[in-house]
Amino acid sequence: MVKIRLMRFGAKKNPHYRIVVVDSHKKRNGRYIESLGFYDPRKTVTEYLKIDAERAAHWLGLGAQPTLRAVRLLEESGVSVPAKVRAKRTKAYIESAKHKTAQEASA
Repeated sequence: MVKIRLMRFGAKKNPHYRIVVVDSHKKRNGRYIESLGFYDPRKTVTEYLKIDAERAAHWLGLGAQPTLRAVRLLEESGVSVPAKVRAKRTKAYIESAKHKTAQEASA
């Protein structure tokens, strides 16, 4: 299975990430198929997120499965992620969403 995920770079306590297309069985920083862009979570530069939208859409069309963080970054950069992929959430996320809606309903 092919995945779109983040590869960590940078020094200790100064992370930078590459957004890459990789075989799911490879290591986190192992060999990748294609680099789609980069992400700087510390926002130390004005352009902290850059993704090649055309190539990302191509890989999503071929069935690449993005990780949850990759989905958020793809949506932030303007890439349309299929609803089927976007709906995949973790158990903790679903429970926190239920708790949040219950609090809003009681208020």
